[in-house]
Amino acid sequence: MNKNMIKILYSNLALLTTAFIWGVSFVAQKSGMEYVGPFTFNVARTFLGGLSLLPVIAVLKMISIKNDTRTQQEKNIQHKTLAKGGILCGLLLFLALSINQYCMVYAPAGKAGFITSLYVIFVPLIAVFMRKKLRINVKVSVVLALIGLYLLCFKNTGNVELSDIFLLVSAFFFGLHIIIVNYYSHKVSSAKLSCVQFFTACIFSLPLMLFLEHPEFSSILSGFESILFSGILATGVAYTLQIFGQKGTTPVLASLILSLESVFAVLGGIVFLGESLMLRESLGCLFMISAIFLSQLRIPFNILYPRKSYRKNRN
Repeated sequence: MNKNMIKILYSNLALLTTAFIWGVSFVAQKSGMEYVGPFTFNVARTFLGGLSLLPVIAVLKMISIKNDTRTQQEKNIQHKTLAKGGILCGLLLFLALSINQYCMVYAPAGKAGFITSLYVIFVPLIAVFMRKKLRINVKVSVVLALIGLYLLCFKNTGNVELSDIFLLVSAFFFGLHIIIVNYYSHKVSSAKLSCVQFFTACIFSLPLMLFLEHPEFSSILSGFESILFSGILATGVAYTLQIFGQKGTTPVLASLILSLESVFAVLGGIVFLGESLMLRESLGCLFMISAIFLSQLRIPFNILYPRKSYRKNRN
């Protein structure tokens, strides 16, 4: 196994772990909002996420300081890139989390989960708009993932609500966040980029919390366990793993793997809440897993288009 294959394997494992954490953290996210409002919840989780990464960054700096051969000019350029990327990623994360968390108050959980996971559609659409070519198996994988998400999450057949439209907007921002993360993940440290984006999202969320919710410290303490889990694990660890994972894959493939959070959410409900897995949800899981496996295949061009390949060889 060559270095490139190992890098891809580690990237996929990091993204799979991210999807797992996001999936099982859904219970903590819902229970935490029983004590505080959505903007207070986001301030707390992003602040804890950024805070949890400071010791990690300090240790990594101590380890790498001896092997750091960068000039001061190179350091300055990287610092500017880090600030630009972190603020941009933080702004997109703030928009996506704020809209999504607020709509969770009004939308049914399954419906919200399905619409939010539509970033699996927005990412390839944005990639095509940016003139990126998609392999045929990746296109098919996106369709399979969409069917799987529908079977897993969408159980409400009611009318379209205003919250549904806003959830769709949040899905677009999540998709755009994946695209931007992919761009900057190759240029700066994953931990530093993640830390800057969390504190940026926290700063943007703070005015909304103060003006719209007026939280009490006792309420935050009451839901501290859920906030702590969401802040450190679902935010600090998971989003950092996302950035690390996207170093070795494309945004479209990353979005497909990350969309497995819906599968892990269903499995988490079975393990932790004693829920049962219906036939519809089982089929959804099967579609999702099939989409991920298909997206990872490297199909030769002459298998997909044998006639074109034959003509090319004749000429």
